[in-house]
Amino acid sequence: MAESSTGMHAATGAQLIRSSGPLLTRFLDGLGPDQGTVQAPSLPNHPVWTLGHCAMTMHKLAAAMDGHDFPDCDFLHGDGKGGDTHRYDTKSVCFGSVPMIDPSRYPNLARGRIIFDRAVERLANTIEQSADLDAPVDWHGIPIPAGGLVMRVAFHNGCHAGQLTDLRRAIGLSPVIG
Repeated sequence: MAESSTGMHAATGAQLIRSSGPLLTRFLDGLGPDQGTVQAPSLPNHPVWTLGHCAMTMHKLAAAMDGHDFPDCDFLHGDGKGGDTHRYDTKSVCFGSVPMIDPSRYPNLARGRIIFDRAVERLANTIEQSADLDAPVDWHGIPIPAGGLVMRVAFHNGCHAGQLTDLRRAIGLSPVIG
């Protein structure tokens, strides 16, 4: 099996992404179906925004690698106000967007989780099928080897898992770890 200049094997990269999924979603356990847009003072993101944001990021990398757009059943390319209970508006969950409290602008928690899980699988499958993890991918105007971005996106999911940990604490849910 070929190794990229980043040291990334396709199978390892796919497993890295697949393992980052449950790392994040386990912090959703205990949230009620009406808590998808729950916010806490001084914390940046609510759970449904987090699921959509991380899913969008994974689809963005997959799209850059496989040339296919985001799935229409899960995302629409709108103005940030067009999300609904079935699909995310990419502008409403992109970097720099501000999570809205209105739950009608997002899929519910269960649907958000399905969209997130599908993004995990799409990216992992794309990585497994990649012929070249050294190939540069344009990431916000900077060419970065695909293998390096795989690691970065897995780390990104982990960072947002940490935000969910803080949110759990702030709203009085029991810890998942420890």
